[in-house]
Amino acid sequence: MPISLYNTLSRRTEAFAPLDPQRVTMYVCGPTVYNYIHIGNARPPVVFDVLVKLLRRHFPHVVYARNITDVDDKINKAAAAAGVPIAQITERFAQAYREDTARLGVAPPDVEPHATDHIPQIVAMIERLIATGHAYEAEGHVLFHVESFPAYGALSGRDPDELLAGARVEVAPYKKSPGDFVLWKPSDDTLPGWDSPWGRGRPGWHIECSAMSEAHLGETIDIHAGGVDLTFPHHENEIAQSMCAHGGKTFARFWLHNGMLTFDGRKMSKSLGNVLQLHELLGKHPGEALRLMLLRGHYRQPLDWSDAAMTQSVRTLDGWYGVLRDMADVVAGDPVVPAAVEAALCDDLNTPQALAELSQLADAARRATGDDRAAAKAALIGGGALLGLLQQDPEAWFRQGNTGEEIDASAIEALLEERRAARAAKDFARSDAIRDQLKELGIAIEDGAQGTRWSVVKA
Repeated sequence: MPISLYNTLSRRTEAFAPLDPQRVTMYVCGPTVYNYIHIGNARPPVVFDVLVKLLRRHFPHVVYARNITDVDDKINKAAAAAGVPIAQITERFAQAYREDTARLGVAPPDVEPHATDHIPQIVAMIERLIATGHAYEAEGHVLFHVESFPAYGALSGRDPDELLAGARVEVAPYKKSPGDFVLWKPSDDTLPGWDSPWGRGRPGWHIECSAMSEAHLGETIDIHAGGVDLTFPHHENEIAQSMCAHGGKTFARFWLHNGMLTFDGRKMSKSLGNVLQLHELLGKHPGEALRLMLLRGHYRQPLDWSDAAMTQSVRTLDGWYGVLRDMADVVAGDPVVPAAVEAALCDDLNTPQALAELSQLADAARRATGDDRAAAKAALIGGGALLGLLQQDPEAWFRQGNTGEEIDASAIEALLEERRAARAAKDFARSDAIRDQLKELGIAIEDGAQGTRWSVVKA
């Protein structure tokens, strides 16, 4: 079935057809590594991880690049505040980003370019922009001249003057126009810097992504994605400098943008004190439950964070994994992706509909009897796989706490064995005391025909 995606550039949903069906290219803007990311920053890697899974089902070769911005003024400030070398900050938080997103079930990209590894490519692209009259040097800076690109503003759909009126632009006497943005800036001895034709300096943020995308994916790519907050100025500037550096060639054929995460209906911001770090949340909630919460809303719409939503995500996974645990005796064979789940995702990555289909598959598996149980189980696991869900052993899910780490099963089993012995001896007072002891430990037990099962009660 064909994939349809909403293209921010055209402002309509279009059938996706790659430039080369044998090599689909996709670039997603990654983190600036100066601190742990907040939960809103986790939405793009989760959402576009689902898109990559879908693309890989439809095309033989997908090259997915997600960059690391490891040279930036925020990084410089963080390193200075900590009194450590800049590389110590970037290496620490790049690794934290990889580890934290992995706990959300996000697969690593095919390519993870670092800005500092691409300084020669960045310098070469700036030189081409100067040579073609789209950039100029001024007081050790190199700036892109926005007025040299008449199509500026097409992505956001607004007039350049209107865009600049509502944006934070650096006012500097060396600019030809207020909206001109920095491609290269000078560095003193206290800042990271590289030799260039314009003196020792460092790249601006926007040019980094253009150069890294060109280096690994080519001059024209199929999909460029990121948060809607990047539409202007970052993505608008990427288009301008890339097209001008490539003689007017299309930079990205499809632009996808995910909506922001809100907190009780308000934007997350440091000034409001409502920024929730992913790293801290992973110490309170299972990664898979966080992933499910991030997929509950359509990716293009805002998504509101709440404790109630997280509790519901845990309970939903309890129910689905409960079905799979009840089917432990069923040999399902290879997982099968149900057509309804795939159709929902092919419709502009409609994860709410895909999750609704997954709920129906869980209900069907719960009701299945006889030979139908194997097919029902395979469909539930296969549907979950395309969403990055339900890939754990069910017992592992129930035996892990909020942090995702498994509880000491041997200690729990020893108490359950003692309880079984007490019940056999009709010492019900002792049996009830052990149940209460397990409850205090956060362990729920369920007596049934197959014996006693236990699970960790998650917050």
